[in-house]
Formats: sequence, structure tokens, C-alpha cells
Amino acid sequence: MTFYSFAKSLVNLALKPVYRIEVIGKENIPSEGGVLLCANHINNMDPLAVGITSVRPVHFMAKDELFSVPVIGTIVRNVNAFPVKRGMSDREALRKGLAVLKEGHVLGLFPEGTRSKTGEIGKGQAGAGFFALRSDAHIVPCAIIGPYKAFGKLKVVYGKPIEMESVRENKMNAEQTTDIIMNEIQKLITQYK
Repeated sequence: MTFYSFAKSLVNLALKPVYRIEVIGKENIPSEGGVLLCANHINNMDPLAVGITSVRPVHFMAKDELFSVPVIGTIVRNVNAFPVKRGMSDREALRKGLAVLKEGHVLGLFPEGTRSKTGEIGKGQAGAGFFALRSDAHIVPCAIIGPYKAFGKLKVVYGKPIEMESVRENKMNAEQTTDIIMNEIQKLITQYK
């Protein structure tokens, strides 16, 4: 058993009963090939919720500061996360993200870059569009519908992969592509709330 599988089992045991997590659409995650998994961001627990409900291991970008925290840094590194410097263009993180997709893994992203204070979906940053346009990955939107409330109900909804053909034909830029991804996440929130 890998550390990732062990950690996933442990977190699953801890979170699923407390938040009564309902998973919808996990069959929409392609079983092979690179996948860019883009979710809205409502809570610090979001990476855990996505990590335990995805049918495949997820590689997340995590804020650089986490990697220097004793114990937490080691855990984060061992569950496929890699550092990103926030608030600037981090070329190393972009290269690493593209490599994850090219190697046929799942890259998990929160395009908003930071948690929503209101629970409403925010504006996505161009990074999601960059990865979508620079790779051949399947783009899967994911809606996390909360709130995280003990013994309430949390939904994690995976949508069908986004059709990228017209995006490429219309030569959309990274920002426009991110807007399309965020729009698909919003549709899932509206449909399943």
C-alpha cells in the first residue's frame, strides 16, 4: 500500500461520516490519460474532499509555505502535492503541472486560487486555462457544494469532460478558457445545490 492510499483511507474514515459526503459523477473522470480536475474552493478541506472522492490519485499544487511546516510538509509532499508560489508566475510549478498531465496523471486545481469567503464561485485565474491549452488532458469540472457542517451533507460533483475542440478552433486565450471552465463548475453548482 502506498502512503497516498493509506492517507486516503485514513482521511476517508475521518471525513465521510462527519460531513456525509455524497459523490456524484465520478464515472466522468477518465480512467486513463492526463486529467485536469478543476474545482471551486470553499474551504481548506477541499483538497481532502476531492482527494478521497476521486477514483484516481490527484496531484495538487499547494502553497509553498506548507512545505516548510514540520510534519505537514512531509505529509503534503508524500501525497503527490508540489509547491506553488502564490501571487506570481511560478514557472517551475507550471512546468511540474504540465509534466504531471503529460505523464498521464490527474492534476487537481482550484482556479480561483483562494477560498471564496461567501461560498459563491469567484473569478478563475488564467492558470487553469494555461494547463488546458498546453496539454492534451481531459478537463473535468468539479463542484464542491457545502457548507462543511458536522453531520450536514457535502456534495462533490464531477461533471463530464469539457469539449476543448471549439476552444482551440476559436483560438481562445488562457483567461477565456478558464472562464469556460468556471462556467461549467457554476452549472454543476446550480444543478446540484
